[in-house]
Amino acid sequence: MIRSFHPPRRILLGPGPSDIHPRVLAALSRSTIGHLDPAFIGMMDELKVLLQRAFRTQNPLTLPVSAPGSAGMEACFANLVEPGDLVVVCENGVFGARMRENVERLGGRAVVVRDEWGEPVDLNKVEDALKAHPEAVALAFVHAETSTGARSDAAALCQLARRHGCLAIVDAVTSLGGIPLEVDAWGIDAVYAGSQKCLSCVPGLSPLSFSERAVARIRRRTTPVKSWFLDLNLVMGYWGTGTKRAYHHTAPVNALYALHEALVLLEEEGIENAWRRHALHHRALAAGLAALGLQFVVAEPHRLPQLNAVYIPPGVDDAAARAMLLADFGIEIGAGLGPFAGKVWRIGLMGHAARKENVLACLAALEAVLARFGVRAAGAGVAAALAAYTAAEGEKAEGHKGG
Repeated sequence: MIRSFHPPRRILLGPGPSDIHPRVLAALSRSTIGHLDPAFIGMMDELKVLLQRAFRTQNPLTLPVSAPGSAGMEACFANLVEPGDLVVVCENGVFGARMRENVERLGGRAVVVRDEWGEPVDLNKVEDALKAHPEAVALAFVHAETSTGARSDAAALCQLARRHGCLAIVDAVTSLGGIPLEVDAWGIDAVYAGSQKCLSCVPGLSPLSFSERAVARIRRRTTPVKSWFLDLNLVMGYWGTGTKRAYHHTAPVNALYALHEALVLLEEEGIENAWRRHALHHRALAAGLAALGLQFVVAEPHRLPQLNAVYIPPGVDDAAARAMLLADFGIEIGAGLGPFAGKVWRIGLMGHAARKENVLACLAALEAVLARFGVRAAGAGVAAALAAYTAAEGEKAEGHKGG
């Protein structure tokens, strides 16, 4: 007989989903109401405002797509790319490659700017590509490449796009809530994110935002949007303003409660404080990983605090080590993708998971697992992390004195 499913308790320190705050889980259990109920419509309006604040934008077209980040990506490309359009796509990991595939599937032409995995997007290469292709309608890139842990200079890339008359389409799935993301200040035209990363919400929703320039392009389309479900001309009839909404689809009511609560939590903390929290725990984790002898894939200036990619030491079996972490310590970390498969671990510190106790638990568990493969560090990882926390407290105290 099949019985109710009760998942085991885990500490989610992989590339997503991340640990969910208890208040967000509680929000899921609230009474379901109709997706056209006036009370629900009021919450939808609040959700749009909260997302605008998280994205740092005034864009009216800001909403969550009722599907995961991959659908947010497809919504951006399906609405902005028509057959024959040329798009310059930056590819320095798995998710840049997915952008390229979206362009091609929509009948567009992708000019690919490739960089090594673990490297940020090269601004000079991008400028050369834009100069060589003045007909390009958009520049697409990943801000925080989840497959490698590399951060690219989104502000500078958007400036290049604007200088060459292109729209800037940005993957912010792993960056929203974890590192600075300034949609209006940087001139981002279309951006999509995910609910399950630094927002610490349940998987299955994709916040996105479109600038007025992007909206104007959608209105000038000469061909229908290929996806009915993701056609923003239709979706906005449901997510528009006012109490009267046009039925488009049955929204995931309880999941949207959860996203609302996750964004309220972000508002209470303050988004800049959230950025600082991710950076603090990253520094402690990085110190501990270095003490264990683990080397980062990404050079320090370009590392993501919320996604730490490190090389697996020689002689350590990737799958066996991760299985031990899960079975013996209840900790999940991520495997490498593509050319990094079997060579890299991806350790996430996202949203609610970015906490001191998780950093220390992860380092202690890693040390125990590595010791089984002959890699011994005698408590060095936890000690180094604690020293980093102590140093941060000292800096904070000095700052208060100076103020």
